[in-house]
Amino acid sequence: MRAIVPVILSGGSGTRLWPFSRSLYPKQLQALYSERSMLQETALRVSGDGFADPVIICNNEHRFIIAEHMLEIGISPRTIMLEPVGRNTAPAAAVAALLLAEQDPDALMLLLPSDHLVTLPDVFIRACESARKAAVAGNLVTFGIQPRGPETGYGYIQQGIPLVDIEDVFSVARFVEKPDEQTAQSYLDIGGYSWNSGMFLFKVSTFLAELERLQTDMLVACREAISKASSDLDFMRLDKNSFEQVPANSIDYAVMEHTDKAAIVPVDIGWNDVGSWSELWHVSEKDNDGNVCQGDVVSMDVHNSYIRTSGPLTAVIGVRDLIVVATDDAILVLPQDRAQDVKGIVDLVNEQGREEGENHRLVYRPWGWYQSIDSGDGFQAKQLMVKTGGVLSLQSHQHRAEHWVVVSGRARITRGEEILELEANQSTYIPQGTKHRLENPFLEPLRIIEVQSGSYLGEDDIDRFEDLYGRE
Repeated sequence: MRAIVPVILSGGSGTRLWPFSRSLYPKQLQALYSERSMLQETALRVSGDGFADPVIICNNEHRFIIAEHMLEIGISPRTIMLEPVGRNTAPAAAVAALLLAEQDPDALMLLLPSDHLVTLPDVFIRACESARKAAVAGNLVTFGIQPRGPETGYGYIQQGIPLVDIEDVFSVARFVEKPDEQTAQSYLDIGGYSWNSGMFLFKVSTFLAELERLQTDMLVACREAISKASSDLDFMRLDKNSFEQVPANSIDYAVMEHTDKAAIVPVDIGWNDVGSWSELWHVSEKDNDGNVCQGDVVSMDVHNSYIRTSGPLTAVIGVRDLIVVATDDAILVLPQDRAQDVKGIVDLVNEQGREEGENHRLVYRPWGWYQSIDSGDGFQAKQLMVKTGGVLSLQSHQHRAEHWVVVSGRARITRGEEILELEANQSTYIPQGTKHRLENPFLEPLRIIEVQSGSYLGEDDIDRFEDLYGRE
């Protein structure tokens, strides 16, 4: 039996879950519901019997973090494909289908968002088996979610007649845009309507044939982006000039709403797209007062609230129906019923040019991470963790000098023509303009404190001469 190939879409910035979710470390890379990131949970859900290694599609900035997340759970992606620009789900599906078709034109492709919650994975796997039969028969299958109420934030799908000899699968009568509450309630009253989950299963040959019929220009540009793609370490980098010519469109608008091959598997899989802090409150386990408290939280006389901190002690008194989210550099407070407005705050933060919209103080790099500690006029202090085998680029800085103090582990340091090895409580100085490199070839993770001093301390003041990770 032909294995299903998961294609996991890991784009987007998840702004409605700010300040935990940032553009350089978005929602799908966060452990919001379990100890694993949402991307890890998605990949594990479709691993094992009946599934092939996944294809992951992401942007350039997330590539090393995603590779590390897959390594942590023992999954080796078939490829991690890098989009130079975001073009929505239809082009992402197209380039994945073209890639798979090179080896097997009838490969079965399961298109999945990386940031959705599924609390009944066994039910989902059984639904995939029904969808597989329909896909083999030449249908483009979507998974419809049983509505839990008159939700106005999702599109709806009306199911048609059952497919012949394929249990639990129906033709699609129509796709419906996000309705108002009264219309949504009428769908529930009538029955036969599902929420649009954004998950699909089909043969790549079927999908590409429909794409060629319906979106010829898109398919031509995607073919060129694949044919001119380049390898970058373990990543596949789509050709930038070609992919920029691809029209942006969703798979629903581009194909599913116009094909006569659309089918639906209605399911109740404990699905939630976790699109806001209030949604996360709804799906999380609550205490006797209806609260969800995570991190270093102290509360008194608090009811029906979501309180989460990854930073300082967060104390909350005498409130109800509130969301309080704190990191080490930002605090968000709002009523539960205003959760959808968080994106507006993020827009304001970005308009002011603040880093809190894009980065956490802890920033991941392929060699480990660094965390900002303090900064002021002419200085900046950071903690660096270099994992075993991690190597920073051979580099120099035009505008700053650096002082390094080893806190734990051992460091091998290139400083000009010298090679130094330092242990805990030892230090060195890197003069401005000096070529240098920090690496950890030892078994224990390396932690150092770096103090930068100079006239300009931006991350773009780096001249790289050699880099293990292929960065310019």
